[in-house]
Amino acid sequence: MRYDLVIFDNDGVLVDSERIANRVLAGFLTELGHPTTLEESVRDFMGSSVTRVREVVRARTGDSLPLTFEEVLHERTFAAFRRELLPVDGIDGVLDKLEAEGVPYCVASSGTHERIRVSLTKAGLYERFGEGLIFSAQDVARGKPDPDLFLHAAGTMGVPPGRCAVVEDSPLGLRAGVAAGMDVYGYAAMTPPDRLAAARERFTDMNALVGLLSS
Repeated sequence: MRYDLVIFDNDGVLVDSERIANRVLAGFLTELGHPTTLEESVRDFMGSSVTRVREVVRARTGDSLPLTFEEVLHERTFAAFRRELLPVDGIDGVLDKLEAEGVPYCVASSGTHERIRVSLTKAGLYERFGEGLIFSAQDVARGKPDPDLFLHAAGTMGVPPGRCAVVEDSPLGLRAGVAAGMDVYGYAAMTPPDRLAAARERFTDMNALVGLLSS
């Protein structure tokens, strides 16, 4: 294994949540008078924090989303997660292999701590992380695509950025990992591969990841 730490994004990498979360987001934005399709939500907001969603809507329309936007969005998203969410196929095997090789891992996500906790718990992965290995955009001043979150995770784990691998499925996360000076592996199961062109490697089958990290 060439790395001393593997940092996983959460949505779409550990838990198969992107389609669910973006469906809820698109529906809510449309309800609020900002018509958005699932495809547009994935294109524009996948990997984003709620703060960035607010900023994009304001920049495009001049309108501000309601003060309750985040609260209502989280309630609807969590309800959908509890009904539908599953782990990404193959991720348990990846984590098993990292543990067997003694390679530390953690999660660094644009989601809130509550969202990460809810999703990992529903997917049966929370016990593999626990709060000590969970890093959220809430922990830093600037979320993805800025490198702050990944640098915070690496610093807390005591690993230099150059010894870290990032596993991401969004262009915003990819930009953040590259800006942090880390090797990024782009999971292109849902994202068009060309949008992850700056990744060290791109892959569509999670079972292939450990081999890529070791080669």
